[in-house]
Amino acid sequence: MVPSPESGAPRLADVLASCRASITGASNALGLPAVDHAIVLLVDGLGTANLRASAGHARYLASRLTKKASLPGVFPATTAVGLGSLCTGAPPGSHGLVGYRVLDAANDRVVNQLSGWDDEMRPDAWQPLPTQFELATDAGIPAFAVGPSRYADSGLSNALLRGAEYVSAGSVAARFDAALRVVRENDHALVYVYVPELDMAAHARGWLSDKWVGELEALDAEVSRFAASLPTSAGLIVTADHGVVDVPADKHVLFDTAPRLIDGVRHIGGDPRCLYLYLEPDAAPDAADALAAAWRESEGDRAWVYTRAEAVSSGLFGEVAPEVLPRIGDVIVAARKLIAYYDSRETNLSPRAMIGQHGSLTDEESRVPCLRVGAYATAGR
Repeated sequence: MVPSPESGAPRLADVLASCRASITGASNALGLPAVDHAIVLLVDGLGTANLRASAGHARYLASRLTKKASLPGVFPATTAVGLGSLCTGAPPGSHGLVGYRVLDAANDRVVNQLSGWDDEMRPDAWQPLPTQFELATDAGIPAFAVGPSRYADSGLSNALLRGAEYVSAGSVAARFDAALRVVRENDHALVYVYVPELDMAAHARGWLSDKWVGELEALDAEVSRFAASLPTSAGLIVTADHGVVDVPADKHVLFDTAPRLIDGVRHIGGDPRCLYLYLEPDAAPDAADALAAAWRESEGDRAWVYTRAEAVSSGLFGEVAPEVLPRIGDVIVAARKLIAYYDSRETNLSPRAMIGQHGSLTDEESRVPCLRVGAYATAGR
């Protein structure tokens, strides 16, 4: 059985859109009150389950993790997809960032949605929807994105942060200081703050490591300090793009060693916990069904397996634009046990050193916090 997306409840895609609406006093999906300054803190990799399990190391953040302070994220549960929905207010099938590595059919290649942008994959063409920052500035509301300098002019930033003035700041503390300056220097503002440190620590050491816990403790202290410095007219939402699970090396599955699992496969994309398998262009009409059946027979006890048609019809990507459809795998394999799928033919072995992983449909990976601070503190609790 393929998990069905929750319907009706607020989602990650509603967070930044609701904050933008609250600056004008408009109704919004999160029920946020009117404010002068709306701030969204995106903590990469801090899923609801991760925060709840680490509550003793993040007392300020955890104290705001009420029963209602958790949202469905996106599928796949990976950064490009999550940030795509946050920054556009649209589901993945509409904004077009539908995975970590996806097929660029026009150029017969798999492209990395975080770092693979080039002249053949232009940000404004690949992701053509208006961003929440563009909508804000069109309405006369200044918009800002605060993050590390290395992301200031990246392809992903150009796809998703259009309309925002990028403010570079090195440390987490410096980013909060920069955000506070923006608030103090503008009568109204929409502010986005990005913190990738926890996700980086999880990939390298695991989310249960001392390194990850230390990053969480430091973040918690900085959020508490920042919140105490905000004017009463400012509201802050703390959220994430996905959660993280730890996968030990002995749980790696080298799927290509079973020939029937790669029969007719031309390209492999996605994440180790959410494979995208792309068939040869001249594949038979029933090839996807046959490949999915082979995967279900082999891996059905520890993965969800479905064809593109099944995934789209189930609503996992929301409404899918015609030009986006080929980017989704012909067959999708999403891990539900603590395993990760790797291709042993791949010459770059560095991805197999990752401990913290994400991408699949499990609650640990797909549910994210929605913590309300400042002027938002009493709304929706």
